[in-house]
Amino acid sequence: MFELKHDGFRALAHIWDGNCELVSRKRNAYKSFNELRENLAKLKVKNAVIDGELVCLDAEGRSIFNELLFRRGSPIFYAFDLLYLNGRDLRQLPLIERKEKLRALIDRSGLPDVICGKYVEGRGVDLFNEVVRRNLEGVVAKRKTGTYATVSGWLKIKNPLYTLRQQ
Repeated sequence: MFELKHDGFRALAHIWDGNCELVSRKRNAYKSFNELRENLAKLKVKNAVIDGELVCLDAEGRSIFNELLFRRGSPIFYAFDLLYLNGRDLRQLPLIERKEKLRALIDRSGLPDVICGKYVEGRGVDLFNEVVRRNLEGVVAKRKTGTYATVSGWLKIKNPLYTLRQQ
């Protein structure tokens, strides 16, 4: 399966008892993004860990990295994987199953600043060509039967013509 690669900050959303902590790839808690953390804490779960990307998007859904970096825009959480849900470790489930659970969770939440990432199956070249045409960062290829332990097997395919969007 193939997904858009967004230009933002990778984050794990740790949600428990009406709280949310956003944790970076280097395991540091983000101190900013208070409103986004408060909204993620409203997800109807006992606890959860969601993998995603913090991004600011323009009206056409394109990442604007400087808006995020300088905290000028309204960040959203672009969710692409569900690792834990209500005390259950989901990392050994196939990615496609984790994504189905994630979509159900996000869709019923109604939170405007939380987006469940979409994907295409088997049409990666078409998606990549569209990414290049629209000046997006790239795509990520993942095995739909893969477990989270195989996350290092993801293939990031960057758009060589990508130019950082500024607004």
